[in-house]
Amino acid sequence: MQRILIDTDPGVDDALAILLAMKSSELLVEAITTVSGNVHVEQATENLLRILELLNLSKYPIIAQGEAQPLVKPLVKAEHVHGEDGLGNISMLRNPDGSSRYPPIYCDLSTISGVDLILEMVNRYPDELVIVALGPLTNISKAIQKDPERMQTLKGIVLMGGVFSEYGNVTTTAEFNVYVDPHAAHDVFNSGVPIHIAPLDVTHQVALTGKRLDSEIEGRSDIISSFLKESTQACMEFYREHVGFYGLHIHDALPIGMLTHPQFFKSVDAYVQVETEGNLTSGMTVADLRRERQDDSPNASVCVEVDADAFLNHFFERVLT
Repeated sequence: MQRILIDTDPGVDDALAILLAMKSSELLVEAITTVSGNVHVEQATENLLRILELLNLSKYPIIAQGEAQPLVKPLVKAEHVHGEDGLGNISMLRNPDGSSRYPPIYCDLSTISGVDLILEMVNRYPDELVIVALGPLTNISKAIQKDPERMQTLKGIVLMGGVFSEYGNVTTTAEFNVYVDPHAAHDVFNSGVPIHIAPLDVTHQVALTGKRLDSEIEGRSDIISSFLKESTQACMEFYREHVGFYGLHIHDALPIGMLTHPQFFKSVDAYVQVETEGNLTSGMTVADLRRERQDDSPNASVCVEVDADAFLNHFFERVLT
């Protein structure tokens, strides 16, 4: 069983990834840290508590709130994609008695920061812990800055971020997580920690359509089915208007699958660099992914292909069980 710490900015696709991780017997989610990205970190923490409430767990991971602002740039958020609350506005939904349909769990957050919890968990599980990074890399960068030697004992970092051969989803050249904090991404890619990346190039290969979701939850009345339907509607409407299909890409779920079912994925080793200053290219990730031109000193393994059907089947099998 792989011990992991999830660093996240929920976010609809983050929510799907967290559900998948918590329902994967191959993984032991020791801790979850939140960071500003899709929404401000305070909203991200509330969203995480709503997601965990769905699972009726006997024991919850350690939870800590992380960084509110990127290292250098002003914060850019994505409520226009994910809804005002980041989860498709489910916080506004009410039961007939007026109670919240999706209340957050009531549990104590860690008294230490997200950055310090990362360092504490790395210290507790040296050479065992994998960080799964689903948002901007601010927390992880600050942990590296604070104690680089300790962070070298990470088993690895698996992250959703970057784009190499497609257009970005924020600017022409940049993917959201890296764009929000390119300086943090630069630090992480140059940390010497083993890194595995699921970029937009591969997450765009997995499209969850509204039709597929409806077919999977038809006839079901459980809370997770309801959550999948109601939390994804705002995203799906955004995709219909701006991308051209009624559905969404479940970006952040792919790093979870990379850990539990690596046979679904193909990757290449590469030297990944991040543009931090360009007026037109800030947040751009640059690497030569041509197999015949592999660099002698790669700093990451970049996923380039996924068996989309197998992954989606696996996703629903796990999340709806």
